[in-house]
Amino acid sequence: MATENYYKEREKNCIKRIDNMLEDMPYMATEFILGITEYTSPLTRLNYTYDLRIFFDFLTKKVFKSKLIYELNLEDIAKIDVTVFENYLAYLSLYEINGKEETCNERAKARKLATVRAFFKYFFNKGKLPYNNASKVNTPKLHDKEIIRLDIHEVVRLLNLADCGDKLSGRQKAYHENTKIRDVAILTMFLGTGIRNSELVGLNVDDINFEDMSFAVTRKGGNRTILYFNDEVERALLTWLEKRSAIKDLPEDEKALFLSLQNKRISVRTIQELVKKYAKVITPLKKITPHKLRSTFGTNLYRETQDIYMVANVLGHSDVNTTKKHYAATSEDIKRRAIKSVKLRDD
Repeated sequence: MATENYYKEREKNCIKRIDNMLEDMPYMATEFILGITEYTSPLTRLNYTYDLRIFFDFLTKKVFKSKLIYELNLEDIAKIDVTVFENYLAYLSLYEINGKEETCNERAKARKLATVRAFFKYFFNKGKLPYNNASKVNTPKLHDKEIIRLDIHEVVRLLNLADCGDKLSGRQKAYHENTKIRDVAILTMFLGTGIRNSELVGLNVDDINFEDMSFAVTRKGGNRTILYFNDEVERALLTWLEKRSAIKDLPEDEKALFLSLQNKRISVRTIQELVKKYAKVITPLKKITPHKLRSTFGTNLYRETQDIYMVANVLGHSDVNTTKKHYAATSEDIKRRAIKSVKLRDD
């Protein structure tokens, strides 16, 4: 199937990028990545490889200054104590790699520390490290993130803007006539189904079933599941599919639901820029991304159902605690409104 080909191609690209990076890294990095292959996705391993490259780069700059990255070995790794890890976390606040300055917030630091912990645990369990000092390092304190979402009035204005394009710049308006039907369908999918950006990119035309108003989506880990849509999403999709069918020079084997201006499968980056373009006009003080549109859907679904388990299922959260953490504020909002609705005496 075309959908399977898309995800297989994405996995192949991840594997190629991993292999390219490992060529310049210590042998133990290759051993670790191979060791976790059977129970991790290529994307997870790619992120691990990125993180390890940063960690090894730090070691050669700050700890083993006489060595190049590929010269590091397990004997060096065994010498690393807790203080080195603490210095590494501080280093991540502002560092340079490949000639580019980078910064990490507390969550990015926690993720990179988790990668290093997995690396040390792997070799400790294999008996190749005498102790696991990485396990003794405290995770950076994570502060609750502000939940950013659109309110109902902003949702209406966002869709109206995508439809008419009135407040866009002159350059943006030049493209808008060709993209507005597609853009409205994409925004409506985010706001009406809670689909992830990568999931939306992977959709094919034959994934949509208008008979029972559902579509098949490939979730994290490669699992396929069925999601449902309402009348508004149906209308937006049908309008887009009519427009899509009239596109000239569209290759017969192109099955992607949403297309770029080059008549190829739209990219994750293009959709990110699309959302940013419209959102900046509607709510310039909120940094709205596809994920924030997904959060807007989750909030609205929870307010309607007050069923956190159902929301977790629809959003594809493997742990309902993730859902609770994101929508706890919504629970308080519901309780607050419910209390206000109680009348003790007639006015």
